[in-house]
Amino acid sequence: MKRLIMCEGPNELGIMRILLENDKLIFGEDDLIGLEPYHARQIVSNGQVRTQLNMYPGNDVLVMRIGDVQNEKLRIPVDYKEKILKVEKYCTKPELEMLLIISEGLIAEFDKKKSSVTPKEFVKQHIRCGKKKYNNSTQFYLDYYGSNPDTLVDAIKEYKRIKGAHKKDELYLADLLK
Repeated sequence: MKRLIMCEGPNELGIMRILLENDKLIFGEDDLIGLEPYHARQIVSNGQVRTQLNMYPGNDVLVMRIGDVQNEKLRIPVDYKEKILKVEKYCTKPELEMLLIISEGLIAEFDKKKSSVTPKEFVKQHIRCGKKKYNNSTQFYLDYYGSNPDTLVDAIKEYKRIKGAHKKDELYLADLLK
């Protein structure tokens, strides 16, 4: 079986690359279609994904969708119906910024304000990496977690612990960790 990782946004893609590069997942790059994750919401609108699926000879692809908004149904083009065995959703609700809040030990402070501020707004006000304020860029995540992937792993595990349950068909990033 090969895995096709489709990330909702560039920040999710950056997080997945950090985890892959540091061997923190239950699978490696060799298990991936095209040897890498992709920034793609739909198969039909991403040429890279279609090309990699076309090149892969097997009919045993597991599609793994990663993001905070999982309400958009994945449309599988007829050409790929035989190739794709299953689609799994890995949810980062409410937002990926929750990992930064957890990493900084600011959950209690955020909980006091979460009725009036989003995780993104809270992080912009409270979190820095060196001298750089949070700016919702992939580079910020790479700078923050890139040299210390264990901090990222810890935050992902803690997120699952405190979050409770997602919808029935949604999994956690923690479910992908070794």
